[in-house]
Parts: sequence; structure tokens; C-alpha cells
Amino acid sequence: MRASEAKLLDFLKKSPQFVIPIYQRTYSWTEKECRQLWDDIVRCGSSDKIAVHFVGSIVYVESGLSQVTHQSPLLVIDGQQRLTTLSLLLAALAKAVDDGEPFDGFSQRKIKNYYLLNPEESGERHFKLLLSQTDKASLTSIVGDGEMPQHPSLRITANFESFEKWIAEGKVELATLCKGLAKLVVVDIALTRDQDNPQLIFESMNSTGKELSQADLIRNYILMGLEPELQTRLYEQFWRLMEIDFGQEAYGTHFDAFMRHYLTVKTGEIPNINAVYDAFKGHARTSRAIAADDKSHIETLVREIRDYARHFCAMALGTEPDADLKLAFHDLRELKVDVAYPFLLELYHDYKADTLPKADLLASVRLIEAYVFRRAICAIPTNSMNKTFATFTKALKKDRYFESIQAHLLGLPSYRRFPTDDEFRRDLHTRDLYNFRSRSYWLRRLENYERKERVAVDEYTIEHILPQNENLSPKWREALGADWQRVQQTWLHTLGNLTLTAYNADYSDRPFAEKRDMPDAPEKGLKQSPLKLNQGLGVLETWDEAAIQARAGKLADLAVSVWYAPVLPHDILDAYRPKADAVAEYTIDDHPHLLTATLHPVFEAFRKAVFALDPCVSEEFLKLYVAYKAETNFVDVVPQAKRLRLSLNMRFADVNDPKGLCKDVTGVGRWGNGDVEIGLSKPEELPYVIGLVRQSLELQLGNGGDA
Repeated sequence: MRASEAKLLDFLKKSPQFVIPIYQRTYSWTEKECRQLWDDIVRCGSSDKIAVHFVGSIVYVESGLSQVTHQSPLLVIDGQQRLTTLSLLLAALAKAVDDGEPFDGFSQRKIKNYYLLNPEESGERHFKLLLSQTDKASLTSIVGDGEMPQHPSLRITANFESFEKWIAEGKVELATLCKGLAKLVVVDIALTRDQDNPQLIFESMNSTGKELSQADLIRNYILMGLEPELQTRLYEQFWRLMEIDFGQEAYGTHFDAFMRHYLTVKTGEIPNINAVYDAFKGHARTSRAIAADDKSHIETLVREIRDYARHFCAMALGTEPDADLKLAFHDLRELKVDVAYPFLLELYHDYKADTLPKADLLASVRLIEAYVFRRAICAIPTNSMNKTFATFTKALKKDRYFESIQAHLLGLPSYRRFPTDDEFRRDLHTRDLYNFRSRSYWLRRLENYERKERVAVDEYTIEHILPQNENLSPKWREALGADWQRVQQTWLHTLGNLTLTAYNADYSDRPFAEKRDMPDAPEKGLKQSPLKLNQGLGVLETWDEAAIQARAGKLADLAVSVWYAPVLPHDILDAYRPKADAVAEYTIDDHPHLLTATLHPVFEAFRKAVFALDPCVSEEFLKLYVAYKAETNFVDVVPQAKRLRLSLNMRFADVNDPKGLCKDVTGVGRWGNGDVEIGLSKPEELPYVIGLVRQSLELQLGNGGDA
């Protein structure tokens, strides 16, 4: 490696050409980063006291051996974003100076021929900077005054237009801009091809530019070390197609999430959102260990990522070609259940491999949708769903695929349960559905259930049949009775009182009879509404508490069919249930220490506090300790003569123990589960200890890390 300080413009002038390798990310700076650079340049150009301004490093390696007659292009390892942005600014400046020269050395011809072009070269060698793919054609069009490609780079064009606008505003003199550019300094870092490891240097760079995404690092990890021919082929055949499938904007916003879901499928573990790259390297090394050779391993890996990326785009970005599946994925997306994608990727992969029929995939997606929506209506915490879906595939029996999905959903424990029809129906009656996160979703699903001619629900607004106005008219008060305030407060935003209409403004706070008939315009009345949600309203004489509850009952029955639960015969379901081993039954009487005058009140207070943590908690007395479980043990109590020894089922590194009372018992023989031990002997110690126990429970429920 050779590093030296250099003025940016001199660096550009002496360099033959910069090429962005295909494995590098596309140009990603936004107006925010461009504005910061602009402000820095203006500040430098405005003050004689500022001699130089450092803008980062440019790390590169020669693409081949240079000769006397030809200098080889420089492959940029780090610095692409700054080089591209400064090229855009210089191009905008060249256009603005026209025939003038606001500062020595900054005529239009000199800006172009020194910093943007190689005037004596032709073809691609004519340009100082060559980007990759879409970015390449857009930048060369701008600096070479050519015609823009049919599908230009969004970032390149937007940032060039920003620089043009800021220059045209006239708030900054062109001479000031030129002076500022002349003061920019970079660290020129040249790598030696046969001595330096570009990948390690790339990972360790702490540049001032925009932070690399996890996907950027993964792509570079896969492609950077390959010989150029293989590198190009894998990029063009697989990675470039993924970038096109995602699109310029979605690639930047969704690809990291996709890689996290892909790794969850392949490893069974959910990577931390900020450690996807590290998890990928571990996965790649593991799979390489069993591959015949490195080349076949890399191609197999990239091909597999490409396949799963196509699956993800079909589900998450709406590219699914099948109309039925496309609609089902759209409905699921409205619930924003990204944690389901690892499981869905597995299902979709098997669907494309003809292992899972389309009908079963569609039914599975609808069951997942129902599972998520029912739990939301029943206000069941969502913190366990990431692990539910991450581990779902372990329960699959692919010779009985859909049956095993249904059985697993029906067998989930209490805090991860699939709500029953009765539970769902009951909570639908009283839930505030107007302020529900996905209110347009549930209204659309109810309205369009079993409709062949679908209703565009977005063209309608939500109507409160009983108005929201706290000062109800005398007619409304009379209809509701003496207890009208309670009725309004109780049922206003609930299922029975909400509907859809195109005439919300016309209805306003009118009495029910007028909303129903609209004497001046009957076609606007609820009686003549073509919507299924309004069927039956036209025959009612009044709208009161009984009417609201009756309508809620009918709609809740419909909802049970829309968001249906799995159904399996008892004998089949029993076959999926684990066979319980016969075990001896123990009680508190088998633990004499817990019955002493000293420890008994401490234990009773402890068990009461643990049960209060979550409704799913269960207690089991064993021969040597007492276990408290959600899905499995999260804390075990080992009774001792003078204290309760608690074993928390978590890694010692994961416990947050400000007082430092916990003991690391990793690898130490003991009764109980987990690597964390703490004692409890006095009631006043209980609040702090329960806080530690809660950490163990939340880790098990899936709320202890990034979800």
C-alpha cells in the first residue's frame, strides 16, 4: 500500500481513468450528502483562513499492468460516492461558466478536459470516471453532453439537477465555488495488486461517505476476490438481475432485509439487523467447507441467493405473476408482518420446485394472514412472532405439507396461539377498529370476500353511522335512550357502527332515517348502497345499541369465514402432538425448605410476581427444583436452607445486571437451566430479581433482541 496526500483536482488531472468495479454498489448519495459537500466547498471558498478541506480517501488498485504507451485504469475500492458527486458538481459548474472563466483554471474547456474527460481518447477511455450499469450511461451522458438513457439512474440525475439548481439560484458566486473546489484534499491510497488484500481493506475503511449497507458488503465479499472473467459472469447472470428485480429504490431499502430473511431460512437463526454481513460470512464458510471447489461453491451460492431474491420480490414487492397469489401477498403486506418472510420464502421455494401445490401455498398464506390479524384483534403481544416463523419450517412434514402447517398452527402454546373463532368473534365486537392500524385493510377484505367484481375501497370513506359528534342531536339522543352517552362512548368506533360510503359529507350528523333514505337524493342513501357492508341497513327503523350489536354479530360471523382458522380432525391433530412421558408428580410438600417460616413468604411473593409477568407462564414442581415456563424453562428455583437459588435460562453475556449480583455458572455442574445464577432471600430483593427474570422470559418470547 502507498498513501499520500493530494489535492483532489491535481489527483483527477493526473489519473488516466477511474473504473468502478461491477461488485461495487451503485451510486447512493442523496441530496442530504450532496448538500453537506456543497456547504463545505462554499465555506472553504469563502474564507482565506481555510487552506485545505479534507474530503476522505480514494483507494484504488490498477486493473492491469501499465505500459509506456498505455496507462491502465484504476479500479476504485473506496471513494466512489465522492468521486461521482464531485464529477456531477464539476459538470454542473462547467455548464454554468459557459464561455467565461470565473477563476483561473476553471473555464468550461479546462474543467471538462482536466477533470471529466480524456480529450484525446475515444470510446469508454474518453471518460475520467466509469461507473457500473445504469449509473454508467447516465454519468457519461451528463459529462459528455450526450442523450440520457431510456431508464436513467435516479440518484445521478437528481443530484446533478440539485447542483444545477443551487448554482442557478446565484446565492454563491462561481468564483467562490471554484476556490472551494481547489482547496479539496484527499488521501491517495494505491494498493499493490500482489501484496494487498482489497477485501480486508475495503471492510476496514472508515470513510466519510455514506455507510455501506449489509448487502453492499455481501456482494463485495462474494465477487471481489474472483478472477475478472468469473466475476463479470456471476454479476451479469445473477447479481445484476437481482438489482433489476428490486429496482433502483427498493434495492437500497429492501435488500438488507431480504438477506436477513434468506439467512434465517438457511441457518434457522435470526441475525441481528446490524450483523447480517457477519452472519453471511459464517454461512458462506460453512457451505464452502462441504463444496467440491471454491468456484462451484460461489456460483451455487449466488444462484441460490438469486432464486430466493426472486421469491422475495414476488411476495414483498408485488412482482408475483399469478393473480390469486399476488392478491394474497398484497393483503399480507398490508399487515406489515415482515417476520413471516423466512417461512414464506421456504414455502415459495418449494412451490417453485413443485413440492407445494399452488392451492396449498395460497391457503398457507391466507392462514398466516388470519393468524396475524386474529392476534392483532385479540391484542396478543407480537414479540414472539419472529421466532414463531423463523423456526416454523422445523415442524414441516413435506409429504403432508399443508396438513403439517395447520397442525403446527393449532399446536402453538398460549402466548403464540392461533385465536379460536369464539375469541376472535368476541373481541371483534368491542375492539376499536376505527383507530386500528390497518382499518382500510379489514374493510376491504370484508367487502370483497367472495366477490368476483372487486370494490375499490380506497375510493370510499369510513362512515360512523352513529356520529362522532359529542353534542348529539335530540333525535339521536332519543334513538339511543337515556344512557346515550355511554352507548356512544362504548360502540362509536366498533365493528357494528362502521361502514363505507361515498357520501360521508352528505350524511354528516343526520339522524339514521335520513342517512338511510336521503329524501332529497335517494340514490345516496344507505338503503340503495351497492356495498355488501351496507346490506340490511335499509330495513332498520332505528339505530341504537341493540342494532349496533346485532350488525356486529353478523359481520363478526363473516369475519370468521374471511380470516378462517385451521381445521383438522382430532385423530390427525393428536398424531402431531408430542407424546408425554410418564413422570412422577411433585408438589411444594416435596421441598421442605419452601415451607419454612423464613423462605415460604419469600417464595410465595416470588411465584406471584412471576405469574404476573405474562399469562403464558406455568409452574412445575420437580424433584430437585421448581420450573417456571413459557414454552420452556426461563427460570428455575432451587430451594436451599437460607435462600432461593435462581437459575436464569440465558447467556451470562446477555443479562443486564447493573448491581452486578448475578454469577456466571457457564460450564458449572448444577440443577436448573441457564448460565446465570442469583440468590433471593429477602422480600426487599424481589423487585430487582424479578427485573432479571423478566429479561430471561422476554428473550424466550422473542423480545430480547432486534426483531
